[in-house]
Amino acid sequence: MSSSAQPARPGAVPAPPGGHALRIDPEIASARTLPHTLPVVDETSAGGLVVHTMDGIRHAAVIARRNRAGRLEWCLPKGHLEGAETPEEAAVREIAEETGIIGEIVRRLGVIDYWFTGDDRRVHKVVHHFLLGAVGGELSVEGDPDGEAEDVEWVALTDLPARLAYPNERRLAEAAHAVLVGEA
Repeated sequence: MSSSAQPARPGAVPAPPGGHALRIDPEIASARTLPHTLPVVDETSAGGLVVHTMDGIRHAAVIARRNRAGRLEWCLPKGHLEGAETPEEAAVREIAEETGIIGEIVRRLGVIDYWFTGDDRRVHKVVHHFLLGAVGGELSVEGDPDGEAEDVEWVALTDLPARLAYPNERRLAEAAHAVLVGEA
């Protein structure tokens, strides 16, 4: 170190090689770090796993839908509560609309709670998930009124963790499998 070099002040920005110390205007820096003030909207949805046994193997109906980037992802059927619906009623209705399968609630599996930001708002989403037993219907996306579900398939419960796009839904599928194995 040359005799003209001075020790760095604590918190000082080091000078880049061959250049001058960087200067960051504190007013500009604070403007960049302030959170945007978007309105917050609470949304509640319900859905889950509707299960049917084929050839002695339990399968769940899953749907494929496009994410915000346009990529097709496999996920559990779910949707918003309508009017005075309970989460259980909404789960039965949404699963029937998105998969064509009519189910009866077996038990509650869990709740997934997350945040996302749209163009004009921040959304706090709560999704109630249930385990349902299939009691009728045929696998089809034709009844989906909003057309979000592009495809639907029966997938073996043991294969769901590899198929589902979202880690929280994979955990719910594993919980459903554990519940059903415990009943056997």
